[in-house]
Amino acid sequence: MDAYAHPVATPPGLLPHAEGQVERFLAVRNLTEALAAPLSAEDQSVQSMPDVSPTKWHRAHTTWFFEEFVLGPHAPGYEPVDPSYRFHFNSYYEAVGPRQERAARGVITRPSVAEVTDYRARVEDSVAQLLDQPHPPEVDALVELGLHHEQQHQELLLMDIKHVLAQNVTDPVYRAGRAPAGSSPPLDWVGFEGGQHRIGHGGTGFSYDNEGPRHTVWLEPFEIADRPVTNGEVLAFMADGGYERSELWLSDGWAAVRSGELIAPLYWCDRDGTHSTFTLGGRRQVNPNEPACHLSYYEADAIAHWMGARLPTEAEWEVAAASRPVTGNLLDLDVLHPLPSTTPPAPGVGQIYGDVWEWTASAYLPYPGFRPAAGAVGEYNGKFMSGQHVLRGGSCVTPPGHVRATYRNFFPPRARWVFSGARLARDVET
Repeated sequence: MDAYAHPVATPPGLLPHAEGQVERFLAVRNLTEALAAPLSAEDQSVQSMPDVSPTKWHRAHTTWFFEEFVLGPHAPGYEPVDPSYRFHFNSYYEAVGPRQERAARGVITRPSVAEVTDYRARVEDSVAQLLDQPHPPEVDALVELGLHHEQQHQELLLMDIKHVLAQNVTDPVYRAGRAPAGSSPPLDWVGFEGGQHRIGHGGTGFSYDNEGPRHTVWLEPFEIADRPVTNGEVLAFMADGGYERSELWLSDGWAAVRSGELIAPLYWCDRDGTHSTFTLGGRRQVNPNEPACHLSYYEADAIAHWMGARLPTEAEWEVAAASRPVTGNLLDLDVLHPLPSTTPPAPGVGQIYGDVWEWTASAYLPYPGFRPAAGAVGEYNGKFMSGQHVLRGGSCVTPPGHVRATYRNFFPPRARWVFSGARLARDVET
């Protein structure tokens, strides 16, 4: 991008070019293309259930986001690549206008995968040019939001294509990865004092609006497990008739069991008397040492009760995670799967970031004083604060740099195609 000219002086009200900003923008965009690279045009066009979006749609929607919210309002003279894309690739922004029904994104055969690739390139070039010259201050905030939005869709792309490929009885490999090694340590507990605690984002750096305002909560003394629930513990739950014991289940979860929806974690099957699971690296034997993955909230809650514990609230989880470094098994193209612990756990909670998103007992609701942003971008989080549960910590397909202790992910309690697991908590007798 060095070919673009830089003005000598910066007019009032505009920000100068930030060194490295264009490079970061292109790096995030290039990762999306790297994730799509192993997929054929046919792979990229399939929608295997209403909650899954085609890879092609993810690639186009994240591009539309920059075109709609950055280029349209802030790049003088910019003309959309194709006006029909505003309908095809809007996700849920009512303020923008009508959109393709979510459950029917798979019927968008045109534009083609090749045309989406061209769309991405043309928008990237326009955004890079805008960033490489003086621009209104709000552009940087919108680009930052757009990059984090694209990172969310990078994870969704991998979640969704895993579900797509799992429908194929030949168990296709998305990308061969190294086999996980290590063993899970015996479960131990880490105690935390009760009293007043501050949670929520209140510092510097990027955060979504639903992570604030920072506020005070009261917690009773509690303990939290030093690692996530493992496949071995899920196998023991199953062997003890866990999917057949109504006393362990919430009513809605038991209804899902009775309907046949819940019989084992998603992607597990029993072949020749042994349990196997479908992964992005193909089908593998279930490794009892790995963190359990693809659990619904109902399964996580039932397993916790079977183990004589409960799920942590999101406030408890955040207090436990706040002092831990944000490192772990996050998106690595050579892994793409939860890993067993490979070293003896250090004091405190382990594997708190990465591997699997951890269901909490908390419904997804606004924090005290929450106000959504004005305009269409205000629809990003706030309007989904109903019928969802909070998950924390990131997963093996969450891009590095995208999560933090205050990050609030959310899904309906029946969702299982998420890379979701569980961590136990329990009350402390006083």
